[in-house]
Amino acid sequence: MKAESTQSDPDKQVVQVLYTLVLVLLHTTLIVYFDDMTRPQLDIPKSFIALAIMVAMACVVAPSHADPLQTNIAPEVASKVLEKYQGKEFKDFREFVFEVYLSGKVLFTRHEHHTLGDYVAHRQLSSKQQALIARMLGLYTRIKYQDEALDLLARLVSIETARTDDVAQHDNSAFVEMEQVLADVATDFGLDYRNIDGRVYEVTVPGNERGKLIGLHAHADVVPANPQEWGLDDGTELSPFTAQLIAGRVYGRGTQDDKNGIVAVLFAMRVIQQENIKLFNTMRLIVDTTEETTSTAVPYYLERNPTPDYNIALDGDYPVIIAEKGFGVVKAVFPVRPAEGLGGELVSLTGGLAYNQIPAVSRAVIEAPGAPALSDQVQQLAEQFIASYGNDFSIEVAANADRLELEVRGVSAHSSAPESGVNPVSRMLLFVHLLNGAELLKQNHITDAARYAQDNWGLDFYGKSMGIDFSDDFMGPLTAAFTKVELSNQHLEVAVNLRIPVGKPLPVLEQQVRAALGAWQKTTGTAMQLEYLSKAPMYRNPDGAWVNTLLDVASENLELAREFGSSAGGTSVHDLPNGVQFGLAMPNEKYTGHNANEFKSLKQFQLDLQIVVEMMVRLGQQQQLD
Repeated sequence: MKAESTQSDPDKQVVQVLYTLVLVLLHTTLIVYFDDMTRPQLDIPKSFIALAIMVAMACVVAPSHADPLQTNIAPEVASKVLEKYQGKEFKDFREFVFEVYLSGKVLFTRHEHHTLGDYVAHRQLSSKQQALIARMLGLYTRIKYQDEALDLLARLVSIETARTDDVAQHDNSAFVEMEQVLADVATDFGLDYRNIDGRVYEVTVPGNERGKLIGLHAHADVVPANPQEWGLDDGTELSPFTAQLIAGRVYGRGTQDDKNGIVAVLFAMRVIQQENIKLFNTMRLIVDTTEETTSTAVPYYLERNPTPDYNIALDGDYPVIIAEKGFGVVKAVFPVRPAEGLGGELVSLTGGLAYNQIPAVSRAVIEAPGAPALSDQVQQLAEQFIASYGNDFSIEVAANADRLELEVRGVSAHSSAPESGVNPVSRMLLFVHLLNGAELLKQNHITDAARYAQDNWGLDFYGKSMGIDFSDDFMGPLTAAFTKVELSNQHLEVAVNLRIPVGKPLPVLEQQVRAALGAWQKTTGTAMQLEYLSKAPMYRNPDGAWVNTLLDVASENLELAREFGSSAGGTSVHDLPNGVQFGLAMPNEKYTGHNANEFKSLKQFQLDLQIVVEMMVRLGQQQQLD
């Protein structure tokens, strides 16, 4: 796909008119000059005639380095360069460009080929030419380092940087190991590295003292992974913390969210440093250790270090996300109470492990004498329930002498996109409520939670059942998804994760939630405590030169529509100045982060290397960002 022209149609018309006038001037002058009858009367100097001829000839024959239809290398040309030079060794980037220049004239436009020649010859480059060279540097990085980059990704995935409840992240041995790996890699790459008290790991490529500080945000922590949920339909076993390349996909926790972002920036910085690429703005990688949990590391860091002027999260969708929904949690806490009545007793319920993660499986255990007889009734109700709610999930019932085990299997998803999954937690709660209504269960805290889910939320993930639904034209609708379930000896906690667009003040939304659930609690007499928290949505100005550079880089390389996007997912730049998301996932494809069987496609990983290099060089050299 050709890149957008930077010259409008009216501008082209003006050029054509001027060109025509020059030719008319030349034609008239020549006629006048060579007409014996008129020449004595006008007495036109020969110098004027020569100047007119030179101007006209320059318009006709002078080579132009500008092609009004193409401002940078098109994806199909980039693919041919990759195909031709993949696996070939080059001493440095200039040697790569020189070889492409010598053999690539048939691939490139005149402007592109001249730009390659100008770079090899150390000529002064225009801003458009510099952008083209930045794209070539991205291709070079991909050719030279994609295998090494994949090895580093696998190494980072093998470190289980999920939260351990009784240990702070900065004291967690997994994060200590992660920090040491990043320190060693940065040192090997010749980069400026700092460890800020185990909270944030920082890597910097300096620019001019008159330039701005641009923060590139990624995070080292991951959401928990249940190994029992990992495995392919063909029986292939997967391990969450072992990177496995299968059929063009790299499986492993953190491959998508967000260790790939760390890898891409480190290799971009390596190439910028090796090739002595001069930057005007300072580029700084900021690796967060608490993005998935407490979000305390970056505030700690910013209390002690300068806040970047511009902030880019490599933790979302391409091309550029300028709006993020707010984050909310509605947590219902049911005190554990003795079972009452007849039937089996629910003694266990499991669901997700984090507020921002929809799991693949929810499990429950019912203790009941004569469980095999009860199993038949439960199985029959399960079949009816599945038929009533879409046939896109399963319920397995297993029984022994005095124990019945239920497993609801859905499709895991990031909680910011509940529509992309099939939530087993909500289905388990509603199925338990069905069993309770059939008088198969004793009443306790778990049946209380099931009634709460049925009456207030159901399977609707837009908040319509509670009357809190609303939507924004750009950011989309409010979403609500059951995520974390936690049962202790004292209480059962059931959490619903909200993603909140602009359009309704946060206090109003909270009042609506509390009023609806308070009325339900009063009507039912259910013992329950409600905990509520929320965070405001984010929206950025789309008119800045810097965000439009980002938009150019992503849309041109990936052949995406040149338009800004909104995200339901929040990142560490949510509250920072000039904060946006820039990849590293494709829009309109299911996001695999937080999912069982999380993966990154190998092709996209390689593209990310290429794109992040170009982005960093172009922003790093751009003196006017606003």
